[in-house]
Amino acid sequence: MKFTLPAFALLTLALSACGDRTPTTDDAATSPVADQPVTDMPPATAPTPPAPDPMQTTPQPAADSGDSRFDGYGDLRFGMSAEEARKAWGGELNGAPGQAETCYFLSPKWVQVPAEFAFMLENDKFVRYSTESSKYVAPGGGKVGMSTDEIKALYPGRIEEQPHKYSDGKYLRIKDTAGSNAILFETDAGGTVEEWRVGVPPQVDYVEGCS
Repeated sequence: MKFTLPAFALLTLALSACGDRTPTTDDAATSPVADQPVTDMPPATAPTPPAPDPMQTTPQPAADSGDSRFDGYGDLRFGMSAEEARKAWGGELNGAPGQAETCYFLSPKWVQVPAEFAFMLENDKFVRYSTESSKYVAPGGGKVGMSTDEIKALYPGRIEEQPHKYSDGKYLRIKDTAGSNAILFETDAGGTVEEWRVGVPPQVDYVEGCS
């Protein structure tokens, strides 16, 4: 005899099968994630550095004066004898006093004429050095070719102006803050430095070489 389940039993079995169903991978993929942001967030960016302060400027280095100083040049010191000066220089110096001369000039061997660069000696003492070349820089930064205004900017409040003896130019004299030695710049009528010298008084103020 063929056995048939009642209709309500079939319904009960179907509902039971639905309640025991295990979620599949496909189900998880389609389920929304609770902490996922609804809208797109902008990417993280580094903070913008503050703009530089225009009032903060980097100080410019002072002009290189090389071997020039108020108390001498290189290893030479004012007051050295001619022999001491030659030894301190360590190289060849051209020049020698004439007959009965007490004042004369010595120049490095590469100098063509003493006006380019020279050491003055008087009474056998090193007393001054001078140049008409723009290759050399005076103590503090002054040099041949600069204007009077540029010299004044380099030595503010320290310049004593005097009229030039032979032209419409000026003598710009700057005294050493540590003593009586000085720089003297000579300018032409247009206010441009033509030469300068450093030395001890009175020799630094001689306007005609040794006089």
